[in-house]
This record gives sequence, C-alpha cells and structure tokens, in this order.
Amino acid sequence: MGLPFFDSGARKKRDQVIAVDLGARTTKAVHVERRDEGYALCGFAIVDAPIFEKALSAELLSEHLKSISQSLGNKTKSLALTVGVSDALVRPVEMPLMPVEDLRMVLKHGSKNYLQQDLPNHVFDCCFNANPRNNKPGEAPKTAGGPHKQRILVTAAKKQIVEEFTSAAKSAGLVADAIVPGIIGPVNAFELAMPQVFQNEVVALVDIGFKHSTICILQHGELVLSRTMAIGGDRLTASLSESMNISYAEAEGIKIGMAEEVQPSLQATLTPLGRELRASIDFFEHQQDKAVSQVFVTGGSACSQIIVDSLHAELMVECKTWHPTGSMQTDLPPEKKAELEQAAPQLSVALGTAFTAL
Repeated sequence: MGLPFFDSGARKKRDQVIAVDLGARTTKAVHVERRDEGYALCGFAIVDAPIFEKALSAELLSEHLKSISQSLGNKTKSLALTVGVSDALVRPVEMPLMPVEDLRMVLKHGSKNYLQQDLPNHVFDCCFNANPRNNKPGEAPKTAGGPHKQRILVTAAKKQIVEEFTSAAKSAGLVADAIVPGIIGPVNAFELAMPQVFQNEVVALVDIGFKHSTICILQHGELVLSRTMAIGGDRLTASLSESMNISYAEAEGIKIGMAEEVQPSLQATLTPLGRELRASIDFFEHQQDKAVSQVFVTGGSACSQIIVDSLHAELMVECKTWHPTGSMQTDLPPEKKAELEQAAPQLSVALGTAFTAL
C-alpha cells in the first residue's frame, strides 16, 4: 500500500533507505536494504525528539536528521519521512476511475466533494485500495450500468509541511524520496510481516503512540476504516504517576515491566481508550456485517502484556503484539540484536514507511 505525499520523481527501485518516524517524544529511525526478494534491517535508532510539544523548525529538523543519519552510519542519502497522525488525513473514498495524476488534480480542486471539507494549500496523493478478492488496482468494479468508479485511499497534508520536510532533508545532505502519512506505516509493515493474515482475515491494527493512538481495520487486505484517538502512552504514564504518587519518570520506568498489582492504577486511562477502540470496531462491524477476528497492537506501550491484556478485556476480541521485523533479515551488531526484541513494537511506523519508499 503506497501513499507517499511526495515522491522524488524516479520510481526506480531503491536499494536502501533511511525511514524516520518523527514522534512527539521520541524519533524512531530504521535503515532498510532490499535483499533478493525481501528486506534486511541494517540499523535502527530510538532517540529523544529534539523539541517537545512544539513543531520542529526546518533548521532544527535538519540537524536532527543529520544526527540520525550519522548514528545509522551515513550509508545512504535516500530518506523517507512520516507525517504525524494529527497532520495527515487518510480516508477511503469512491472516485471515478482515472489515472492517479488526474485523481490528484480532482482532489486539489474539489476536495469538498469527496472529503467533505475544503483543503486549500494541501498536497494530495492516492492509491487504488483494491481488495484482492475483488478488483485489481485500477480495474473498474464489476457493476452493471453507470460510470465506473473505484475505491481509492486518499491522503492530504499541508503543502507547508511537505516543503519544510524536503528542505530540511536537503540541508542535512539527504534526499527526501518519500513523505508518508504515519498511520499507513503499521499497515504496510503488517502486510509484509503477516501476509496470510493480511490478505485473508478481518483484523484491527492498534498503534499506541505518545500523544495519540490509532486504529486501522483491514478487510482482506483493504484499509476500510482508520481513526485517531487523543489517548496515548503519555496519558497512561501520567495516570500511573498520579494514582501511585510517584514521579513521571518512575512511572515510565515501571509501565512496561509492571506487576499485575499496579494494573488498577491504569484503568482510568485504559478503559476510555478501550471504549473508543471498541466504538470503531462496532461501527465497522455494523457497516460491513463482518466481525473483527483479532487485534494486533504496536507502539511503546505494547511491550506491556498488562496493557495488551487490559485492551483484550475491554474490546472482547483477542489482542496480541506482533513484531514488524518478523519476516526480515537482520544485519545488526550483537548489541543491537539484543535490543531489537524490546524495540521492535516501536518500529512499525518507520518500517512501513521504509517499505513504501522501497
């Protein structure tokens, strides 16, 4: 599943790329190489964001990207960046069957017709959201009469963000080959890691970020619904800190490896998160008359089995973590291999962004 807002032009196959997920609290970056018919993870980094609670300037982002590239060995200038969930719109819509270039132009001049809102000074992109059980990408639906239409996955971001990202990359000595909506990252990573489940089941992907959590519901390989909730790891840590009367730093430290005794301290936050996720699942199941069979969870908080089990109790659907690196080769030094087990759930957005670029 594609959807870069921006592509550097030549769609030639790239051999390697650095993908950077610019989180609110931490930046996650991966160096991925194409190997034969698969991919290899050649490096990763999880570092503090250079600034908290504010947008990055192009100058500060440039220095940040330069530092990340150096930490990954300066092995390639090809860069893919994510746009945060609060800065990108991603929505499946039905549009006339036409080339992608024409679809972008239609959206630019008539976003309100298809997205129910005017989006001036935005960059648009789209891809055919084909269900492998039905039509192939770009193939007209098999319906009788009327103009041919196609389900399209549409995305939009402010032109200023795209320009700032490309400018910062250039100043850092890198080439912004792709800019991708972050919510798509876990979907792309899941497709590679668990292709049979991706193609044949109805599942929900939940990514617990720092400020926001997202849910994407996939029906036999098609992204049918996505939602963003303003509850993330920050709220979970703050809730734990307040209820246990400990510092935020202490709460963050015990959140992942916590014992069951502290689970009640998190329920004030986990319950509303679970209810919002359940509401999205209920909406999908009512609209599509299909049941979500499993929920797969990523993000830093997904490392806590207590949190995953609590979501299972709220959602009443099997919840489990998954490793986005599961189907990849790894070409990492021993110390990095040891870190990967704990870090992997945080890398789904960055890895999915890398796969989009490659």
